[in-house]
Amino acid sequence: MNAEIISVGTELLLGQVVNTDTAIVAQALSGLGINLWYSAVVGDNAQRLKSAVEAAIARSDLLIMTGGLGPTADDLTKETTAAAAGKKLVLHQESLERIRTYFNEKTVSKYQEKQAWLPEGCTVLQNDNGTAPGCAFQAENGCTVMMFPGPPSELEPMLQNYGVPYLKRGQESVIVSHNIHIYGRGEAPVAQMMDDLLQGENPTLAPYAKEGECYLRVTAKAKNEEQANEMCAPVIAEVKKRLGEFVYGVDVGTLEQLVVEELAKQGKTLAAAESCTGGLLSKRITDVPGSSAVFQMGCVTYANEAKEALLDVPGETLREYGAVSEETARAMAEGILRRSGAHLGLGITGIAGPGGGTEAKPVGLIYIALSDGKNTWVTERRPLGRTKNRAWHRHCAASQALDMVRRYLAGLPVTVK
Repeated sequence: MNAEIISVGTELLLGQVVNTDTAIVAQALSGLGINLWYSAVVGDNAQRLKSAVEAAIARSDLLIMTGGLGPTADDLTKETTAAAAGKKLVLHQESLERIRTYFNEKTVSKYQEKQAWLPEGCTVLQNDNGTAPGCAFQAENGCTVMMFPGPPSELEPMLQNYGVPYLKRGQESVIVSHNIHIYGRGEAPVAQMMDDLLQGENPTLAPYAKEGECYLRVTAKAKNEEQANEMCAPVIAEVKKRLGEFVYGVDVGTLEQLVVEELAKQGKTLAAAESCTGGLLSKRITDVPGSSAVFQMGCVTYANEAKEALLDVPGETLREYGAVSEETARAMAEGILRRSGAHLGLGITGIAGPGGGTEAKPVGLIYIALSDGKNTWVTERRPLGRTKNRAWHRHCAASQALDMVRRYLAGLPVTVK
């Protein structure tokens, strides 16, 4: 099945609202094994929308529309799409009752009622988080057309709860995917190591880059989920064998989620002293629900005076080696450990840029230390090739710190050459 996505809204074309709808739908289609051939954004103009819908219906097996289902005059998606597909709109009484219940009114305005007019004979996709229902129907040429509301808070649950099951009903086989998450090896070298596995047709293996890390997706198509999982298992095992300690999980969340969960399992706590990351590491950890049980404190010590006063970093260390040095990172990790009483302490110091670098200490040079009170390990990050931007250096430094904790908790070497 070949699919197409059209997102509707002038605000998307103007850049006033970021179009996350396409990414949400594309990921769902990928998980179903449906090929996405085209995606487009069309403004709130009936003629241009009609042309885009007609072209999509003519060349694709599945058209998914997002946005333009609301009560205002510029919400044109249903009327325009239905007309292009050869369908008339009829009042769906159940949807109207849901809208009345939503507003706690016996009657609603004609503008709100507009949302309950749907293509004749369609399957209604219930909106559990708003007023505009979605729908699915067949165009005259057999193309499946599905319409969803634009707000991601309404689109995503409707898609997962009603849209995906609707699409699965027409499939004779199932698609199962598993993501193998990797830290410490880039997409290119990982792909090179997996060259023979990447040639497979069922299951398939594909590499994907993320910010400062990457993952491999194993996908299999079979008669049922159990068979598909059995097909994926040997590929996952072979990837883990080849990459070893650089695999931090299969179908897991983020590094910070993994670290928080593992700290909780082991009954350990963590504290962080940050300079160049400016609290980013602490934010990522505390974004994880349940982190209060394992994260003792975070301290942003940007100035040397703060490093001395709050972390007991010796003034002699700062004068002799500088704020950006292995020695200072070590002292920061050990200092936050003493101050917090946590089981583990992290220290990060470096030059995130774009200014402040020298030939001896270039932009991107970052030291990260982890201490457990008995031993302290330090990782040095040096820029390779072209210097990245400030946000990239900060993000990757925080990720490296999390990976060091992950390795410590797993009994692996904390630092990697």
